[in-house]
Amino acid sequence: MKVFGCFVLFFLVTCSSLSSICLALSDAEAAFITRRQLLTLPKDGKLPDNFDDEYGLKNKTFANERLKKAYVALQAFKKSIYSDPFNTTANWVDNTDVCSYNGVFCAPALDDPNITVVAGIDLNGNDIAGSFPAELGLLTDLALFHVNSNRFCGIIPDFSDWKLMFEFDVSNNRLVGSFPRVVLSWPSLKFLDLRYNNFEGELPCDLFDMKLDALFLNNNRFSYSIPEKLGRSTVSVVTFAHNNFNGCIPRSIGNMQNLNEIILSDNKLSGCFPSEIGSLKNLRVFDVSSNLFHGNVPQSFSSLESIQTLILSHNQLTGFVSEQICKLPSLSNFTFSYNYFQGLGNECIPGSKVNSAFDDASNCLAERPSQKWANTCEPVVSNPVDCSRDMCSAGGTPPSIPYTAPPKPTTIPPAPELKTPTPAPPTPREAKVLRPKGTTPPP
Repeated sequence: MKVFGCFVLFFLVTCSSLSSICLALSDAEAAFITRRQLLTLPKDGKLPDNFDDEYGLKNKTFANERLKKAYVALQAFKKSIYSDPFNTTANWVDNTDVCSYNGVFCAPALDDPNITVVAGIDLNGNDIAGSFPAELGLLTDLALFHVNSNRFCGIIPDFSDWKLMFEFDVSNNRLVGSFPRVVLSWPSLKFLDLRYNNFEGELPCDLFDMKLDALFLNNNRFSYSIPEKLGRSTVSVVTFAHNNFNGCIPRSIGNMQNLNEIILSDNKLSGCFPSEIGSLKNLRVFDVSSNLFHGNVPQSFSSLESIQTLILSHNQLTGFVSEQICKLPSLSNFTFSYNYFQGLGNECIPGSKVNSAFDDASNCLAERPSQKWANTCEPVVSNPVDCSRDMCSAGGTPPSIPYTAPPKPTTIPPAPELKTPTPAPPTPREAKVLRPKGTTPPP
């Protein structure tokens, strides 16, 4: 198992796109598992009231009715598994003691401490291929569902009775469909991780009315704009990276006073930055690399007193990089390469600040090495965007720095178009979220 653990860790570190590239499950197998799941889901969304015959319950005894339903749910889950290479669920067979199942955790019920219920499932990193049966909805006391880094396919069924669900992590699988709206019906949810799947389409606005602490959406196929309701979210960490989002950063972002980290890299977001970003006093990581942003950096960014990592690379930004931003006390990584900046303060020159990494490559900065050619800079910087009239910022500062063409290099070729690595979001194990009383966390 130690060898496998290293194997999974290597894949998580090296894979930067869809998990289907990393996992040994063919498209045909994934399609087969998905079709099999869809055929077994109840047409009206309702499960039968009696499972006695199907699971031989008349000859089995259980400590309480909820453990009986848990047995049905877990047996259905076992039947939906297509491949279990490490035999993780081997002891789920011919065993009515569901609390002894590998990956299953029991605890006293929150509404009745005298009875034991299934409170959590943790099958992380077991390379299991399969799907989620509708019978899992019988686990009405479930507060933790961790199945990341497996090969689960298909959709997320209507588990609307999971009212105690607190941590839901299905990342690094091959799940499909639109955003699973059933999560909106889970009032206790704090941690939602959907990254590295094939979810697509638009995000529901109501997602940002939930009292979440962490939200991971990166490496899917989500599209459309990020809802203006973003500012109502209570999250401390949110990742939108590596999707197909377009449009503006909502100006309501300035209301997210709990926000510590937001990753927006590798989308199709555009426009000027809203000055409201400067209101985020607790923001430590802000990454908007590899988008289509233009205009200048708002002076309000100099108010990001907690910022540690600021990554603006691979956009179409122009103007002056303010010394006030570079002098922020906690700033240790400021990457503004591959833009069209034509001026910067002395404090922003790479190497000028101890224990800090600044990168200004491939801009339009006179007397700085590894810059763009003058004829590349000219069409962009000679027509600067007025952010005071831009629909995304609606009141930003208009450009004020004149353009000075950098000298055309004679012997040094332009810097190669290298992508700047972005900080990886925390794994569910690192996320600091609390579990409700009465649940048992995985070891």
